[in-house]
Parts: sequence; structure tokens; C-alpha cells
Amino acid sequence: MNPRSPYVLDTRELGRRAGLQRQYRREISAPAKLGLDMIGVVEGSPLVVDVRLESVTEGVLATGTVTGTVAGECGRCLNGFTEGLEVDFVELFAYPNSITEATTDSDEVPRLVGDHLDLEPVVRDAVVLSLPLTPLCRPDCGGLCPECGERLDDLPEDHTHVQLDPRWAALAERFGVADEPASSDSSTQSQE
Repeated sequence: MNPRSPYVLDTRELGRRAGLQRQYRREISAPAKLGLDMIGVVEGSPLVVDVRLESVTEGVLATGTVTGTVAGECGRCLNGFTEGLEVDFVELFAYPNSITEATTDSDEVPRLVGDHLDLEPVVRDAVVLSLPLTPLCRPDCGGLCPECGERLDDLPEDHTHVQLDPRWAALAERFGVADEPASSDSSTQSQE
């Protein structure tokens, strides 16, 4: 743990008497790979971490909020978008030689290292777990037209594609017949 990291907080000012509290606000550059394949926080973009540290019997309870901006690609229309991010987190950091440290694994409950705690894993988990697996630019995004691949939201409401009856496709291809909608009632056409 690097004590000079902006994610690392020194708890000496807090003290160890249960109930003591201290507020911190840090503007931090986002670390690399803070997100999923289609959405995430851009590396180096600002994240604001507001955290309250509270001394409790077994350690230090960190309660806070991470705010920033995520950039992604819509899972329906494939357009890029950005949106605000606000995620809450709560994490207990166990004191060395506490009962919590003795009865849990280090991957279950993080530990204080000396008088320092590292918020980076907590912030990373909170942000990544809050991101959608299929991000959308808008909840009502229409996606792409399955025929032409254009965004449905950009096309007129009456957008359609003429589909030739598959039974006539070989003839149309061979003789160059123009695409016309197939009629389901061929007897009507022959009587006219």
C-alpha cells in the first residue's frame, strides 16, 4: 500500500474510540480498467469520493459516495454515450489483532495496514458492480433495423423493407424482376 496514493487515508486523526467520525472529500483520477467491456469510467477522468470514517469497536467503518462520469456503447444501437455515475459504498476495515481480523479472511473484510486504509478496491468494486451488463443510451432506444442496419430512432416511423416471397426469389434473381410485395391471394390477380 502506497501511503501517498489519493485512495489511501490515514486514520491516526480519527482515533480509536468508538463513535469518533471524520469526513473526507477527494478528487481522484480514475484508475485503468474501471468498468466492463461496453461501459466504464475513462482512465484519468475525475472521480469524487466523499467518505465518512467512523471508529467502531472492530475497526474503521467507511461510508461514502463515488461520483463521476461513465462512457459506454449502447447495447442496442451501438452509439457511444456518457452519463453521470453516483454509487454508494459501505466497508469495514478491521483493526490489526481484532476479533474480526482473527475470524475472517482478508478477502472478506479488508484490513487497516498500520493506520492506513486503501479505498481503491472498495471504489473499484462499487463502481464496477453498479454498471449494467447491457448499457443503453436511453431506456427506450429502438436499436438497429435488422434489414439495413440503420438506427431505428433516426428512420421515419413508416420505415419498411419490401420482402420478396422466398418462393419467387430464384425467378426474380434470374430474370431481374423488380422487388414487389408478394400477394397472398393469387386468384384475385388472375381474374383481373
